[in-house]
Amino acid sequence: MSTYRVAQVTSAGGPFQLAEREVSEPGPCQVRIAVEACGVCHSDSMFVNAAVPGLTFPVVAGHEIAGRVEALGEGTQDWGYQAGDRVAVGWFGGSCGHCPSCRRGDFIVCVNLKVPGWGYDGGFAEKVIAPVDALARIPEALAASDAGPMACAGVTTYNGLRRSSARPGDLVAVLGLGGLGHLGVQYAAAMGFETVAIARGAEKADFAKQLGAHHYVDSTSGTPVAEALQSLGGASVVLATAGHSEAITATVDGLAPRGELVVIGADPEAMGISPLQLIMGGRVVRGHPSGTSRDVQDTMEFSALHGIRPMTENVPLDAAAEAYRKMLDGKARFRMVLTNG
Repeated sequence: MSTYRVAQVTSAGGPFQLAEREVSEPGPCQVRIAVEACGVCHSDSMFVNAAVPGLTFPVVAGHEIAGRVEALGEGTQDWGYQAGDRVAVGWFGGSCGHCPSCRRGDFIVCVNLKVPGWGYDGGFAEKVIAPVDALARIPEALAASDAGPMACAGVTTYNGLRRSSARPGDLVAVLGLGGLGHLGVQYAAAMGFETVAIARGAEKADFAKQLGAHHYVDSTSGTPVAEALQSLGGASVVLATAGHSEAITATVDGLAPRGELVVIGADPEAMGISPLQLIMGGRVVRGHPSGTSRDVQDTMEFSALHGIRPMTENVPLDAAAEAYRKMLDGKARFRMVLTNG
C-alpha cells in the first residue's frame, strides 16, 4: 500500500499533526498532483478554526499549491494535461458549472465554489486530488515556491488591479506591504500605473521604492493618508491589501472623483464609510474575490514576463505548525511556503 504525508488539524483550532494517508486514484474529471510547494495564507486560519460552514475534520489546509500532474481521472483528456505537467491550484479549486454565476461564466463567485482545504484536502501535503478545471499551467520560468503563492496572493492582487477602472498613467495606491501588498506594488508598477505604496513606518520607504513604487506614504507620519493622496492628485484606485478596516477607511477621501476602492484585505470589522463620502465624488467601493484558474495562469505568465516574484521563506512540510504560527504572528517575510523534496 502506497502512502503519503499530510499536515492535518483534527479539531477546530487544534495543533498541526503529520499523518499518513493511503494514495487514491483520481475520480472522473479529477487529477492527482504531486505537491512540490504550498503557500501558507491567512485565509487558511478560517479552515483551521472552523470559521466557515461545512468543514469536516481532520482538515488539511493549503490553497496555494504548485506541483506536477501524477495521475489523471476519466474525462480529463480534453484539457490536454499529461503526467509530469507543472500545475498550480489556488483559492479557485473548481466550480459546480450549473449555478447562476457559473452559467453566466462568472466562475469565481460560484455558490458551490470548491476551495482546497474547505471543499477537499488542500496542499499541506505531499499529494492532492483536485478538479481538472482548477488547474493552471506554470511557466517554466517560475519555481514551484514562486508559483504557489501566485495562485492566491498573486492572482488576487493582479486581478484586482487589471479589473479595476485604472488605466496606464493613473495614480494607483496599494495599502499594505505584506504578503499581498508587496506583490500589488510590483504589479501596479508593471502595469504602468503611477504607484503609491502606503504602509506604517518611514523605514519601509526604501523597500517600497525597490518594489517599484513611485511614492511612499507613511500612515504613521501624522499627515492623514487621504490628505497625502490628494496632494498627489487623488488616487484613481486604492487597492486595499491590508486586512484592517480602519486603515482602509482612511483612504476613501484620498480617492479622486470617480475613484475606486478595491478591497481584498479581509477584516470582520465594519468600515466607517459614510454615503456622503461616496455620493459627492461618485466614488465606488468594491470587494474582489481572487480569480479563476485562467486568471491564475494569466498572473503567472505576466509575472514571468516582468520578473515579478513573491518574497518567500521556504520550509519543509514537517515545519507546517511553525510556518502557520509565523504567518499568524505577522512575522513571515512575506510568504511562508511548505516544500516537499
